[in-house]
Amino acid sequence: MGEIVMRRISAIFILLILTFVSVHAENQHNEWLDSANQAYTNGDYTQAIDHYEMILEHGYESAALYYNLGNAYYKQNIIDKAILNYERALLLKPNDEDIKYNLEMANRLTVDRIEKLPEFFLDVWFRNSINWFSSNQWAIISISAFVLALIFISIYLYTRKYGIKKLSFWLGLALVLVTIFSLIFSYQQKKKIIIKDTAIVMSPSVTVKSSPDLSGTDLFVIHEGTKVWLQDEVGEWKEIKLSDGSKGWLRTDDIEEI
Repeated sequence: MGEIVMRRISAIFILLILTFVSVHAENQHNEWLDSANQAYTNGDYTQAIDHYEMILEHGYESAALYYNLGNAYYKQNIIDKAILNYERALLLKPNDEDIKYNLEMANRLTVDRIEKLPEFFLDVWFRNSINWFSSNQWAIISISAFVLALIFISIYLYTRKYGIKKLSFWLGLALVLVTIFSLIFSYQQKKKIIIKDTAIVMSPSVTVKSSPDLSGTDLFVIHEGTKVWLQDEVGEWKEIKLSDGSKGWLRTDDIEEI
């Protein structure tokens, strides 16, 4: 009996310690964030950047944090890092108009003007539909729709009134479809965050090679701030693809994953 009590006391003690550490860390993040925001408001963008980066180094991230960091870099005219952080903010909050607008403004300051390949309209529709909400928001919609579907299915099974039975059947079916599609969309959004398949060129200019070595043929030159899609990796080299379909190899040190 005494041993069980001691285990419970130890468990409670550990829980209290973890809670204290969590609260302390959250308070520390809030202090750094307030300090960073104040520095940004005062026009001290270098200090703001230092504080924002410090918060990220301690494992805390959010769309607002990346957005503010992107703004601070933009004010310092460090366009490649501004684009990188706007892109990271957009991954976490894909339908935010402010992030989209600032990203577009930053992209206008890059050297490269790369035409996009035409896309099939269904692909565009599917991507835009996914971007209506974040992964977590789609997950909440999926769970909510599933619960409502169960309620309407229960009504269908137990009611004897034909009109209500018919209505609950179709509503339940519609909510099941909403559950499935929102779950797929949530997964697709989460996959974009977890699978690092895009990057931003961080070097002033990069010569893209035909093979993953310095002896490869020079194909074309791209500049800092350009977004690339990662295709393959060999040692210190990554195969990249541009929005116009061009492909080639460049060194990993020349890019930073979004």
